[in-house]
Amino acid sequence: MAIELKVPTLGESVTEATVSKWFKTAGDPVELDEPIVELETDKVTVEVNAPVSGALESIAVDEGTDVEVGALLGILVEGKGRAQPLTDKPIPEPASNLPPDQSFVATPPQELTADKKNYLGDKVPKPLFLSPAVRKLVEENGLDPNAILGTGKGGRLTKKDVLLEMESRAEQPSLKSPAELAPESSLRSSLEERRSDPREERVRMTKLRKVIAARLKEAQNTAAMLTTWNEIDLGSVMDLRSFYKEKFEQKHRAKLGFMSFFVRACCIALREWPSINAEVYGDELIYKNYYNIGVAVGTPQGLVVPILKDADQMRFSDIESKIADFGRRARDGKLSMDEMTGGTFTISNGGVFGSLNSMPILNVPQSAILGMHKIQKRPVVVDNEIVIRPMMYLALSYDHRIVDGREAVSFLVRVKECIEDPQRIMLDV
Repeated sequence: MAIELKVPTLGESVTEATVSKWFKTAGDPVELDEPIVELETDKVTVEVNAPVSGALESIAVDEGTDVEVGALLGILVEGKGRAQPLTDKPIPEPASNLPPDQSFVATPPQELTADKKNYLGDKVPKPLFLSPAVRKLVEENGLDPNAILGTGKGGRLTKKDVLLEMESRAEQPSLKSPAELAPESSLRSSLEERRSDPREERVRMTKLRKVIAARLKEAQNTAAMLTTWNEIDLGSVMDLRSFYKEKFEQKHRAKLGFMSFFVRACCIALREWPSINAEVYGDELIYKNYYNIGVAVGTPQGLVVPILKDADQMRFSDIESKIADFGRRARDGKLSMDEMTGGTFTISNGGVFGSLNSMPILNVPQSAILGMHKIQKRPVVVDNEIVIRPMMYLALSYDHRIVDGREAVSFLVRVKECIEDPQRIMLDV
């Protein structure tokens, strides 16, 4: 029995994804729940597993293609044995209102600019059918698919290609050839003005990287962002960790790190300074009486921020176990959408990479973010004597539209008190 493999529901507000990798080729056998294809959204990477055991009869979309929720990915045949791949003819696509000769991309060689030829390695893309999402964009915006450079597999035109063309046209008052454009023109698209170089590699931004860029720029453009600093002595926490480290790990099967101390200290400080845990929503201020702490995790694909839900109610062992689990699954792209949304405050630890100080950028719509940094021994004055202590700079970036300087500084001082005297965390004083 033939079974359609479709794009699953990807989460709230996520309507499309990019086919990033096929684990199987047409004709390969598959087992129940075995990963077949990987989809990349603007937040997480999702694997689509086989609903039955059998074989992958055909693949409907190539890698790099944008697909909407519910779109056909391929056809499975239930049962044992190897299916015969359908390689001699494409899967029929929904009927199009375009004439037959306009339902595919066939860029004539003479229409390619020099830059585009170089980008494609002097290869002309073969005629390929447009996906429903791409065809809809082309029709709604009156675009000629033959005039758009396709960068998908085999020269296929993707939704990204169409959107890039639309952005380029929006930036230019009129479409001109590269030769007609003045060298100093600031309206040329980056694709047109960037000449090819054999020593360079051109790679399209992933959805995750695009979202990271957009959100960070949004924070700079919309928030009245300021940063305040303080420094803390990690000596007491380090002594506590050294004394209980082995017993803690034996009992809870988790390593006792610094992050759990900072998460709990921040929860105490957030209760006392609620504007740090709030957000600006239009002309309203939303104060949140719950504490979902985001912990920034660096991955090869980019920065992700999984959330510790109701962190103020979590034990040290729960926090450490959860953070370790987040780190492992973030690197493998296995975090779920629910684990990435709903944060009220973020902690970023650049110190693990050796950063001595920085100005973290807000994770909008949150009103503040705490930056931890490298622990470094420095001479400080204690009881009128110069001593060597393990010190760390803390940075709090905040939205001045809702957080006043007094609140930001007081928040940092409260965190400093809790870390320098960790018994305060235990007693909540």
